[in-house]
Amino acid sequence: MVKGMRCDTSPFSLHKHNHVFLKFAVSCLLAALVFRLLFTDSFTFSYSSLLQTKTTTTTPLQTTIAESPLISFPPHASPDFPGNQSQTSPKGNTNFASHAMVFVSAVGVSQNVPILKLYGFFSIFWELVFFFINLQISINCCPDMISFKLLIRTTMGYLDAEKCDLFVGDWVRDLSGPMYTNESCHVIEDHQNCMRNGRPDSGYLYWRWNPRGCELPKFSPNKFLHIMRNKSWAFIGDSISRNHVQSLLCILSQVEAADEVYHDEEYRSKIWKFPSHNFTLSVIWTPFLIKADIFEDMNGVSSSEIQLYLDTLDNKWTNQYKNFDYVVMAGGKWFLKTALYHENGTVTGCHYCPGKNLTELGFDYAYRKALKLVFGFLTNSNHKPIVFFRTTTPDHFENGEWFSGGYCNRTVPFKEDQIEMSDVDSIMRGIEVEEFDKAAAKSSSLGGAKLKLLDTTRLSLLRPDGHPGPYRELHPFAIANAKVQNDCLHWCLPGPIDSWNDILMQMLS
Repeated sequence: MVKGMRCDTSPFSLHKHNHVFLKFAVSCLLAALVFRLLFTDSFTFSYSSLLQTKTTTTTPLQTTIAESPLISFPPHASPDFPGNQSQTSPKGNTNFASHAMVFVSAVGVSQNVPILKLYGFFSIFWELVFFFINLQISINCCPDMISFKLLIRTTMGYLDAEKCDLFVGDWVRDLSGPMYTNESCHVIEDHQNCMRNGRPDSGYLYWRWNPRGCELPKFSPNKFLHIMRNKSWAFIGDSISRNHVQSLLCILSQVEAADEVYHDEEYRSKIWKFPSHNFTLSVIWTPFLIKADIFEDMNGVSSSEIQLYLDTLDNKWTNQYKNFDYVVMAGGKWFLKTALYHENGTVTGCHYCPGKNLTELGFDYAYRKALKLVFGFLTNSNHKPIVFFRTTTPDHFENGEWFSGGYCNRTVPFKEDQIEMSDVDSIMRGIEVEEFDKAAAKSSSLGGAKLKLLDTTRLSLLRPDGHPGPYRELHPFAIANAKVQNDCLHWCLPGPIDSWNDILMQMLS
């Protein structure tokens, strides 16, 4: 015989007092929610971020305010590059974004009218209503299983989730410094080992990304490795993805050093094992994500045009995709290079191929085609990992590009109003966000891979100080009148890219 549950007979029993206390608390919480949504800025939704980022005809670093201190090159140094490479020199809940865009278009609202704030309020309001209905049913059945603390925590969870955008914030001073050094981590590539190579300043190490409206804890290697026990994680993309995975390896090495178990002939793709956690970490070098014939050495010098197949994915990653529980994927800068485009077995056009008598289709044409193909594979696959798609990484070359003498010698971050995103980065990020939103909506409806947007473009734009610059090489000015190649795209390790992992960790939590 099953005995019925007895209600709590303590003085604070919700059942004994006919739930008056609960109802009063719920009313207060809802009233506070209404007040915060309508009369404060903490819930303001900016629909301008949902629009395609506006482009500008001004180069990004011509419009900066000259408050960023510079590193002075020795007078004999001549920053220069090989000149034979052709190159042309942009979140949140997807459903909310699509509905908000339709609503704004329909009413013709200006940016000063908090329509999206009201939209967000009604969305949360009805979620809370349904939550409290379910709660009331549970209380009627067995009130002693209800924790009022849980009620408050759950309600405030709604508030925290709605008010925080991890990718909108500022770089703030952090005197605690990085979690590792070039001496404590032994997997840093030479080109990103800025301190060893003689970079004279260290101020760039003492900043952290601080989202507005919420706290971003520092990455916890212990917690991450606990979550990753018996799991597999892959970074798929170009050398920025390799830069990113090395940052992660350095942070994790403070708890457990990884064993490298595989590398390809050029050391571009690698696999590491963390034996104590049975965790596998991989990086797969596929700069276009689609099939490409590349004729370029490790220094970026090309002997022929890239042949890019816009209707075929690169099987270097698709063949391994089923093995991964988590994926960080990115495309980007390689699409700016000279390339001939193949579709259906024939050359249909190109990007920057003068003298070839081919139609100039533009990098944006190829990039959109490639992302449609990539996201189509992800959404239709029977394998359902968590996939983070990282947006394009801006560079900070001044007075030229990497192949024409451009350099970067700033030593502090920009403020938000000190720099504009370049036309190229705006176009690339715009394509990425548009195609991601469509894919995320489709994948959600099909029950496919869980897609998350790692939108690091704008926060990275604010860190011109975090690149190796001339210190991609060991003591670059040791030889008088030497030609120096600058790197203003990749990131020093340790450096700003470590904050990408802080954000990843938060998105996992």
